[in-house]
Amino acid sequence: MLNAQVEPYQRLRENLSQRDRSLREKVMTLEEAASFVQDGMKVGIGGSTMSRTPMAMIWELVRQRRKNLSCSRAITSTDGDILFGSGVSDHIITSWFAQGILWGLSKVMRRHVEQGLARYEEWSHMAVGMRFRAGGMGVPFLPIRSMLGSDVMDQRPEAKQIDCPFTGEKLLLVPALNPDVALIHVQRCDAYGNAQIDGLQFMDIDLALAANRVILTTERIVSNDQIRRAPDQTKIPFFCVDAVVEVPYGSAPHECFGIYEPMLNHMEAYVAKVNSDPVEGMREYLERYFYEPKSWNEYLALIGMEEVLDASQKGRSIYND
Repeated sequence: MLNAQVEPYQRLRENLSQRDRSLREKVMTLEEAASFVQDGMKVGIGGSTMSRTPMAMIWELVRQRRKNLSCSRAITSTDGDILFGSGVSDHIITSWFAQGILWGLSKVMRRHVEQGLARYEEWSHMAVGMRFRAGGMGVPFLPIRSMLGSDVMDQRPEAKQIDCPFTGEKLLLVPALNPDVALIHVQRCDAYGNAQIDGLQFMDIDLALAANRVILTTERIVSNDQIRRAPDQTKIPFFCVDAVVEVPYGSAPHECFGIYEPMLNHMEAYVAKVNSDPVEGMREYLERYFYEPKSWNEYLALIGMEEVLDASQKGRSIYND
């Protein structure tokens, strides 16, 4: 019987063939882009840990009170706390879930998983990446050695162990992961969705190819002429993209390489609040920073101009503390 997580190849091909791949302007607001994400969908999240997290898009989905999303990401940080704590997601697929390297395991995550309020599905880091890559290639699985002999493999009956038909070695087949929608934040792109990424690309290219739709948030929209002047820097092409939203500081309070560092004072305050009381602390945080602000700029104002400017200076200067 076909695993429920794996789309039949023919259906994937049909979905891809129906996409509008024309060169057209796709600029819209956060609110308009959020309409692509409906309750119960599979959502891939770009970036990794606290780097290039599409936080503005997550902020908008929380405000619109989406429900029952199955979210997948390379490495999950406080974005996972927000997704679980707000009720937007009841299932997260990832290789690591903590509040960031500085703060350790999330008490919000532990409460939701231990009390059966949500599901945390753990794979190895390589396995998550290869699942996205299989999805982007349009094949139902890819073979890996990662996870063989580990307890992680024992928890993942979806992966199938085989003997390699060429060498006889043990291999693990991991199923393709094809999100309905991918949320990816980049440093810049044009109005058509040609996106350039500085620094580590993580799994974003494979994610963009694997997803049925892609929402790009970007620090700034640049002209197509500027994109064409450095075509080798374009990592995600326009024909993968369905929406472009210009959102300066769209990863705040996380980082965006070359533009700003994490806003650590805000993060410290957040962790202290939710770890002291994962229920009431999360409720108060969401109310103040997600539901009360009327715009993303108001959200940034609550974080504080001094914090934002300090993160910007550290992100752009070689003289970091």
